[in-house]
Amino acid sequence: MENSLPQLLLLGSALAIGLLIGVERGWSSRDLADGKRMAGLRTFGLTGLLGGLSGLLSQLLGDAIVAVGFASVAALVIAAYLSNPHNRSNISATSHVAMLTTFLLGALAGLDQVTIAAACAVVTTLLLRSKRFLHRLLQNLSQHELNAGLQLLIISLVLLPALPNKGYGPWQTLNPYEIWWMVVLIAAISFVGYFLIRLMGTQRGILMTGLAGGLLSSTALTLQLSRLARSQPALQRLCAVGILTACGVMFPRVILIAGLINPALMNQLYLPLGIMAGVIFGCAALILRHGGTHQEVEAAPPKNPLELKPALLFGLLLAAIALLGRAMVEWLGESGVLLLAVASGIADVDAINLTLSRMADREILLNTATLGIILASISNTLFKGGLAVFAGGRGMLRWVMLPLLLAGSTGLLSAWLY
Repeated sequence: MENSLPQLLLLGSALAIGLLIGVERGWSSRDLADGKRMAGLRTFGLTGLLGGLSGLLSQLLGDAIVAVGFASVAALVIAAYLSNPHNRSNISATSHVAMLTTFLLGALAGLDQVTIAAACAVVTTLLLRSKRFLHRLLQNLSQHELNAGLQLLIISLVLLPALPNKGYGPWQTLNPYEIWWMVVLIAAISFVGYFLIRLMGTQRGILMTGLAGGLLSSTALTLQLSRLARSQPALQRLCAVGILTACGVMFPRVILIAGLINPALMNQLYLPLGIMAGVIFGCAALILRHGGTHQEVEAAPPKNPLELKPALLFGLLLAAIALLGRAMVEWLGESGVLLLAVASGIADVDAINLTLSRMADREILLNTATLGIILASISNTLFKGGLAVFAGGRGMLRWVMLPLLLAGSTGLLSAWLY
């Protein structure tokens, strides 16, 4: 009896998998009359148990047992479908596929792959339960959003594996695979940020727009809200709060990207960049509390961030900065990297962040890469402050430039002390 206990547990797992999927299918078709339901709790439970028995028997009689069992279940499903042509409109093809899936998951459990089978069963049940949500999501999905998702799949699953993973060019600096992988990383984060804005809705006001816009492009959002502040002076403080929020979100994003590329950098960056983010968010909270307004405004929706042209331009920029960074190291030493970080951070902090994260502990010291990322973040922050003053007027000097200058100063001081 003790020797058969493991086999009984495997069969119990197979039965539980069938019952789990059967509960969902039975609940979905509970309103249908008897004879119009394809299968319910008992049928799916037995199908899972049959798969488990097939998996156990295959260890004694060969793998063909599972194939025969699957073919038998498939034949029964087809026969049930063909034998009742008048009720086909009430029978979903999803239920047929679910039954075949139940058999295979039961067979996996019988083959002692319970963890995989159970995880797949949970995912299968969630997919079956999410019919309305998925259909509503599909109806609300626009063509350019669908194209964006397909482009993300192309650059990540088609182009990335095809690129060579070795260095080319001067000093073997240009690695096509690593450069494109970083492009995919930025594109994926932008993709998530885009749909965050899509789900939140831009009508909720500048504050939410600034929070989500920081995931996409805090520089572009700074320009947009600064122009709004100039055209509507009454919204100047609220626009400043939105700009500061977007600028503050940039720092956790920089830490996340650097940590994904080189985990050692996260321990070096979280304190100085976290302090800068804290200062900016604190100033935004003070402005919002003392004189801020809760008036909602019309904010332009973000453009699709996953067009291939911007991705290619980012890859070229990243390659140029990587090559220039290595040249600076060869010609000027590590001090040249810091000069490059300050200059390139004005235009884009992500490119220099990715470059220095990849070079850290390989071509330059970890502390040098850390300081370079901090300097790039500060220069980018101060540039956005100047942009806000230029586009939004002198009032933004007080509400945006001074908080960003304070944040940059405290971040540099904490980096030096740390």
